[in-house]
Amino acid sequence: MATMQFDLVSPERRLASMQAQSVQIPGSEGDLTAMPGHAPVITTLRPGILRAMGDGGEQDFVVTGGFAEITAESCTVLAERSHAVKEVDQGVYNEIVAEARAKYDAAIAAKANGNEPGPVDDMVRLMADMVALGTHIGLDTGEARI
Repeated sequence: MATMQFDLVSPERRLASMQAQSVQIPGSEGDLTAMPGHAPVITTLRPGILRAMGDGGEQDFVVTGGFAEITAESCTVLAERSHAVKEVDQGVYNEIVAEARAKYDAAIAAKANGNEPGPVDDMVRLMADMVALGTHIGLDTGEARI
């Protein structure tokens, strides 16, 4: 089966570098799957699960945002924050939610000062994504609910 180079990098570390048959990406405009021969595209990420399928099986990662660059030969993901799903416990999830909550609170404060509601709408979607992410990996999502 054809493969492509897949690299996942966050500011702290490189999480993955492997040959993959496909990479499922939580894109901000909708989920997509990158495969060898894919048309070139750059997309932003939303919080979710990124799944890379290679000869060694599936590898799942939590991503909270960033960018993905896809070409016919490769898929490179630059994540704001990323962890292997098996590393994400309730404490790590709560940290991620606290970061999202701070962005939400800042957007609400900006709206109270006369800014347009667009950023608030974006942050409401961010918090909804955080709830979906926690639910998907079986964690308590109480702090993520607005």
